[in-house]
Amino acid sequence: MPITEVVSNALDLTLTVVADYPVPLERLWDAYVDPRQLERFWGPEQWPATFTRHDMAVGGRSHYYMTGPDGTKAHGWFRFLAIEPLQRIEVEDGFGAEDGSPNPEMPTMRMVFTFERTATGSRFRSVTTFPSVEAMEQLVQMGMMEGMKSAMGQIDTVLADLTSFAASRDTEAQLLNDTQIRVSRVIRGSVDQVWRAHHDPALLTRWLTGPDGWNMPVCVVATKVGDRYRYEWEKIDGTQRFGFEGELLESAAPHRAVTTEQMIDTDGPATRNEMTLTPVQGGTLLSIVVTYPSQELRDMILGTGMINGMETSYARLERDVLAA
Repeated sequence: MPITEVVSNALDLTLTVVADYPVPLERLWDAYVDPRQLERFWGPEQWPATFTRHDMAVGGRSHYYMTGPDGTKAHGWFRFLAIEPLQRIEVEDGFGAEDGSPNPEMPTMRMVFTFERTATGSRFRSVTTFPSVEAMEQLVQMGMMEGMKSAMGQIDTVLADLTSFAASRDTEAQLLNDTQIRVSRVIRGSVDQVWRAHHDPALLTRWLTGPDGWNMPVCVVATKVGDRYRYEWEKIDGTQRFGFEGELLESAAPHRAVTTEQMIDTDGPATRNEMTLTPVQGGTLLSIVVTYPSQELRDMILGTGMINGMETSYARLERDVLAA
């Protein structure tokens, strides 16, 4: 158990938790900024968390839900107020509705996470400030302290896992629920470099070409919210042409972009793609949460070899663009 101190102070309405870990500071930091790792310990053991959004930037938001033993889902959210890399994260935290919006019937808290190096590794400190005595008593009675202890008791296993989240791993897809997947890969480059590579047509046509033997003759990029994009590919012999188009719904450079996506000349419903870029050890964590209109469409598209094609493109991005 890494927790070394738990202090509840009714005078200043705070709950402080301190934990020490025998790992480098960078390893501990990445566990909180990478949603794949965070969801392994954010919820208590019997209520594991699933993050459907995690924008690690000031003003960004996270949406998650914890699933109980009987399948009940408890939704939550937090909004990033301040980020000092490898030192401090400040968030507004609260209970949510299914769509991620705040639940006005439950209190909202402010949480400050601080990280520091120690002689034996690193230390994490969490200070939660409650809006009132009543809110503090309500959440304590709901089992908040026990839940935090249970959740943080799982982090040792996550920190000891040096392979599941390594920068050397290929593109992977994780099923979040019946209609959503998260595609993840660490790209060896800075956030600014990876963002530019996704928005500069001259760069996109160099790497976003999927399997060898294809090129990208059409690359119209959406540069502002409301713009439409259009990407088309064909074999180098001019056969088997296809493409996708969609609308840019949200953009917060260089951290987040949300688009729709639909195959050209089809009447099928579009997907919603939410891309976030987060600096981590080894480069930039690229995370794309794709929401499909149905489980059947999700499974059909995954069965086309989409992830392998994405990996081929990302490897080309590193080799031919970022390393050039």
